Amino acid sequence: MKLLSSNLYCKVTLRAAATASLISLVLLLVPAHGATKAKKKKQVDLSANPLGNVNSKQPDKELYDKAMVAIKKGRFDLARLDLQTLLNTYPDSEYQMRAKLAVGDSWFKEGGTAALTQAEAEYKDFITFFPQAPEAAEAQMKVGDIYFMQMEKPDRDFTNAQSAEREYRAMIDQFPDSPLVPRAKQKLREVQEVLADREFLIGQYYSSRENWSGALARLETIADTYPLFSKSDQVWLTIGDAYEGEAQQVQISKALPAAVRERLDQVYLDKAAAAYDHVITRYPMAPHVEDARDRLIGMNRPIPEPTQDAIAANDAEERSRQPMRFTDKTLGILKHGPTVVEAAHVGEPTLESPARIIAPDVTRENQQIFVEAFKAEQPGAGKGTDTAKAATPTGANEPPRSDQPQAPLQFENVPGSDTGDQGTGIGASIVSAPNAAPAQPGPVQEDPNAVVKSVGTTTTSLPAAEAPSLAPTQVNDIKPGSVPVQTASAGAKAAKKTKADLSAESSSRKKKKKGLAKLNPF
Repeated sequence: MKLLSSNLYCKVTLRAAATASLISLVLLLVPAHGATKAKKKKQVDLSANPLGNVNSKQPDKELYDKAMVAIKKGRFDLARLDLQTLLNTYPDSEYQMRAKLAVGDSWFKEGGTAALTQAEAEYKDFITFFPQAPEAAEAQMKVGDIYFMQMEKPDRDFTNAQSAEREYRAMIDQFPDSPLVPRAKQKLREVQEVLADREFLIGQYYSSRENWSGALARLETIADTYPLFSKSDQVWLTIGDAYEGEAQQVQISKALPAAVRERLDQVYLDKAAAAYDHVITRYPMAPHVEDARDRLIGMNRPIPEPTQDAIAANDAEERSRQPMRFTDKTLGILKHGPTVVEAAHVGEPTLESPARIIAPDVTRENQQIFVEAFKAEQPGAGKGTDTAKAATPTGANEPPRSDQPQAPLQFENVPGSDTGDQGTGIGASIVSAPNAAPAQPGPVQEDPNAVVKSVGTTTTSLPAAEAPSLAPTQVNDIKPGSVPVQTASAGAKAAKKTKADLSAESSSRKKKKKGLAKLNPF
């Protein structure tokens, strides 16, 4: 009995201790929870105080933030509506400049030809209203990117490429201190790579058709305007080949004098050698520099040596280019725009294009070269008044020379040409020669300088002309109205002749073949 009462007492004591600890824990938690609620209530009261202006939001900022969220979600119409409301309602807001730029960004991100046109207009307006703002350089850069995105391949329309080049150049000129200038220069190099490739394709086409004036006009334009072109070594090689082609045309021309041909040939070969020299001295690390060396060796010309600075500069250019891989070629076929992986990443792009060379300019230059060549071959040209060494005509019977003109042909005295001299030799005479002196009878003096000597006696002449003999009278004429009578002998002869004629005529019967003719089935 005492044991049960002691156990019951212990259980009651434990339950009481557990209940007391639970109550104390609840009492500790309740004050902390009440303090938290009181703190939150205090914050709400402070924000509701109009004099304190705590955590209040401006309406122009709310419109701007709302528009930015709409642009991120692709709701461009809703974003532009909020931005226009901000621009029209709050003209003095500090978000005016950002809202104006955001309108252009909404059109730019929307894409499409019409949307990009609107974006360009918005960016131009932003540059007009805020020319000194740092965001103006960004707006000008976006205008260049608009045309860069719409560029075609080199063999297609190049209008957008020209516009992109113009806009990137304007960005570099107007905002030289902008951090976006390096990116603008790289974009300009890529655009100029496309434009140079287009001119090179046209120049190669003219060169394949041997239209040297058109080829030189295109290729020299590339050489002067785009020195960072990835195929500049091929450009200068083709220029040299074009000048060699003109020299070959001069050599085969038969209408030009020999001395003029030699002078023109030398002029064009010098121009070709200068083009090959430029490949070696300016692009010593290019892939086709060995072709230039081979051409100079074939022309028997000295090979120049490039400087160390030229080697280092060209090596940096070649290393900065990315090689054309198979994936690039495949994507280049599929995508709309050009492939510009071979564009250089170092060097200064051309900011001002020189005057463009056209085919009439090259033609006029060739005409001037021809005129100077003809003037140099005139007697006394370039020698002042000293004409002692001028070219003189050759004699009548002297062989012609390539550097001197030949005298006109002259008639020599031919033995037996005088009609009054009697003899048995053969001669010739000039009939009704104008302004000729009458011939005197007697022996003809032979020219000691004559190349062809006379044969026979020099005192002979043609015999006197004789009258023609009379024709014999015809005795077998048939009188009009009479019929010839055939005799028996005449009939036999006619029959024999008829038989012979029939045998000579062709017939369907084949003659018997003999020898190898038997093998011929026809």
